[in-house]
Amino acid sequence: MATLRMLWMELVLLGVLGVLQTQAQVSVQPDFQQDKFLGRWFSAGLASNSSWFREKKSMLSMCKSVVTPTADGGLNLTSTFLRKNQCETRTMLLQPTGNPGSYSYLSPHWGSTHAVSVVETNYKEYALLFSQGTKGPGQDFHMATLYSRFPTPQAPMKGPLGWPGMGSAEN
Repeated sequence: MATLRMLWMELVLLGVLGVLQTQAQVSVQPDFQQDKFLGRWFSAGLASNSSWFREKKSMLSMCKSVVTPTADGGLNLTSTFLRKNQCETRTMLLQPTGNPGSYSYLSPHWGSTHAVSVVETNYKEYALLFSQGTKGPGQDFHMATLYSRFPTPQAPMKGPLGWPGMGSAEN
């Protein structure tokens, strides 16, 4: 059952990634409330057009992330994950762009700025983030990340994405 759920989640995230890539502007959670978004999250799913992701996805595992506010209204997204049998921690400084739920992130690795948007969240169970930018000349980067407040799958939720775990399309 868990394997089927993960496969279904991958398919939905790939679909979301495809839809978001074709939109001129990524939608953001209406009336985004940053204070409710703070706290602990677990990565539940990931989809990307990146060659890095395609090469490494079989080795990826769930990571724990903690979101804290910054003095300028931005967010620190600190993620801890397993890499080469050791825990590694990385922090992304998400700078506010003026639109609640939209941020920019300067990648120290690529030296490029990425747009990060909270596409949808119910704050208590899940959040869907979308990142886009460039990794080099002519290399557009898109990534959809599904976060959960829980480290293990919970009962199905009500939501507009229309799949088990995120709700039904009737909403």
